[in-house]
Formats: sequence, C-alpha cells, structure tokens
Amino acid sequence: MAEQRQRPRRRGQGELEALVLSALREADEPATAGWVQERLGGDLAYTTVITILTRLLAKGAVTRERAGRSFAWTSASDQAGLAAHRMRKVLDSESDREAVLASFVTSLGPDDERLLRDLLDQARNEGED
Repeated sequence: MAEQRQRPRRRGQGELEALVLSALREADEPATAGWVQERLGGDLAYTTVITILTRLLAKGAVTRERAGRSFAWTSASDQAGLAAHRMRKVLDSESDREAVLASFVTSLGPDDERLLRDLLDQARNEGED
C-alpha cells in the first residue's frame, strides 16, 4: 500500500496575519521577511510571507523601511488594532451606518455593553481635557 503524505494544514489569512504580527512584535528591531519566515519555522514560502506583509502594510498594521535591496518590517498595530481596523472597514462599506451600529449594539451582551459604555465615556472625558 502506498504511503499517503500528510499535507500541512491550510491556515486562514487572519491566522497567518496574526502569526506574522506576533513574530514582528517579538523582534528587537525591524525584521526582514526572511527573518519572519525563519521565526515561523520556515514552513511558509518566502513569497507567502511577503504577500502577508504587503497585506498588513495596506491595512496599516505594519510599516517598512528600505534595507539594502529589500525591506525591514515593523509591527505598527497589535491584534486588537487590526481587528478594530477590520471593523471600521466593514462599517465604512455599509450605506446605513446608523442601522449597522444599532444592530451591533443591540446584539451585545450586558458585559460588552457596559464595557462599550465605559470606553465611550472615557473617550469623551479625554476629549474634554
């Protein structure tokens, strides 16, 4: 019987972005795509790492600076910042922002609703300073 070769589990774009961001946050200085690839165990193709970094750059989650003939990358956002960016992008794509926000708020559980109210109060108070 022929031995079946196990294919590596395919990871989603969000999971890969999180892994790349995590690796960049661990770096002591701006890191190259090769360093990120090595840090992630080398199971991702170099071109895949570049694609992910480029997507993160477009989202404002990373910055880059020229380093010789390539780039050195730095995390500009954490996972929470990236999730917030995605939420804003979805909200911006809808024509009725009020309806979307109203639906979101009414779907929150009591703890999340309280947290959101506290955060809005905090932001309002900081704006008054």
